[in-house]
Amino acid sequence: MAEELPDKTLKTPKSSLSKSLRRKGSPLRSVDTYAAQCIKCLKWRVITTEEEYEDIRNKVSVEPFVCARKSGASCEDPADIENDGSQTWAIDKPGIPRTPEGFKRILVLRSDYSKMDAYYVTPTKKRLKCHSEVAAFLEANPGYQGVSLSNFNFSTPKVVEDTIPDYIVRKGSADGNSNARVEEPEDAAESGSCGNQESGVTQ
Repeated sequence: MAEELPDKTLKTPKSSLSKSLRRKGSPLRSVDTYAAQCIKCLKWRVITTEEEYEDIRNKVSVEPFVCARKSGASCEDPADIENDGSQTWAIDKPGIPRTPEGFKRILVLRSDYSKMDAYYVTPTKKRLKCHSEVAAFLEANPGYQGVSLSNFNFSTPKVVEDTIPDYIVRKGSADGNSNARVEEPEDAAESGSCGNQESGVTQ
């Protein structure tokens, strides 16, 4: 995740946290849809599984995504999803390794939509938030053959500013309140959610 994905290659829309967000008090704002953009026609294709998405993201620099990679899809078909303002999108970075088998990589959007945080959950349900914690876990659990520190990456997708809901009050906003709280209208709290990735993720 050292470099950002080419603008027209792979995107990760993040579920419209405006619409995909749960009620107040919900602990997580997480990705619920993954999508990749065809390098030829620039249409977005929803990627069915997180595993497939991670494989695309890992190899996109050398194997750009095309519609034909998705079973039954072609550049002649309508896009599966559009960046129409109904969702909050985040642009992922290329080259992030696939999550080791048995582990889970979690992305959570902060309440002010300023950025996402990443952590891993181990097969023993332990949460790892940085490389030093990963190193300590692997040292204490040598049984995870073939799993190394290089398999873990804490880079996070960049939230697309113009897809952040209007009702979200950002820290350091124009009203001068650096500790402004997020206010969610009732209709947003009640609505369903949808998410993606650029190698895209949406929320």
